[in-house]
Amino acid sequence: MKDKDALKTEDSGWERRLVEDLAREALTERRRSRRWGVFFKLLTFAYLVTLLVLWWPDDFGESALTKGKHTALVDLEGLIAPGEPAGADNVVKGLQAAFEDKKTKGVILRVNSPGGSPVQSSYIHNEIKRLREKYPAIPLYAVVSDLCASGGYYVASAADKIYVNESSIVGSIGVLMSSFGAVDAMEKLGIERRLMTAGKHKGILDPFSEFPQVEREYVQGLLDELHQEFIKAVKDGRGDRLADDPDLFTGLFWSGRESVKLGLADDFGSAGQVARDVIKAEDVVDYTEREDVWERLASRLGSAAMRAFAATTGITVGPQLR
Repeated sequence: MKDKDALKTEDSGWERRLVEDLAREALTERRRSRRWGVFFKLLTFAYLVTLLVLWWPDDFGESALTKGKHTALVDLEGLIAPGEPAGADNVVKGLQAAFEDKKTKGVILRVNSPGGSPVQSSYIHNEIKRLREKYPAIPLYAVVSDLCASGGYYVASAADKIYVNESSIVGSIGVLMSSFGAVDAMEKLGIERRLMTAGKHKGILDPFSEFPQVEREYVQGLLDELHQEFIKAVKDGRGDRLADDPDLFTGLFWSGRESVKLGLADDFGSAGQVARDVIKAEDVVDYTEREDVWERLASRLGSAAMRAFAATTGITVGPQLR
């Protein structure tokens, strides 16, 4: 009797294990099928996205959502320098896209900048002139928010008209290059400067060396030359609108209200007001070139050390329209 019971138990155990194995295999197969299903769905989705990207027209963007003509907006915000949002590469790309859009009725360059590199400012200034000649039916207006100084004004002077707020700061038409001299301090501390150069004037503007008169005159001549280029650009852009004021190109700056009196600006208005009342296209489309946050971080790491050096030593690297 016991043997029969044992045999029955063994038989039932074997059957149970078989059922469990079959169930486990079925579950494994179901999971495998589900994974492949997800994979093929993702593959199909990626294929459709690729087709969409290839089909997507180059000129499709925010402007495609507008029914008719619109006002194109490009921001010039902050320091005008390579690698910065207001660098020539970014601003020029935005301006080109704005003018090339067939729905653009007018362009607003919204300026809030203390200036920066004379070369970068000149690049943007010249591109504005080129685009205005290429697209004569599309006006470009500079609209100043808080600050339009030095290189910022260099750029703005190429616009058809300049609009400001009564409290904006405008002007500072000049060039600077700063350094310091620590020769006497080094002598008092008993520190010897050991500067080796290949080239008689290679150490020019070294803060720990003497500043001979011949080098001083040379640097001043360079700044004067750049200043004259700045003045010429402003006069070409503003023409007879400029007042006959001896302080106009001395580096001074004025309120927005005073800048209108001096002919540095034309009228008062915000970007929205100019779009609505001047361009007559209230729909505003932003064409400002926005840099990816990770790309911007990477690009800024390259210039961070240089800016830190300038901040701690008081030395500006190259002439500045500021």
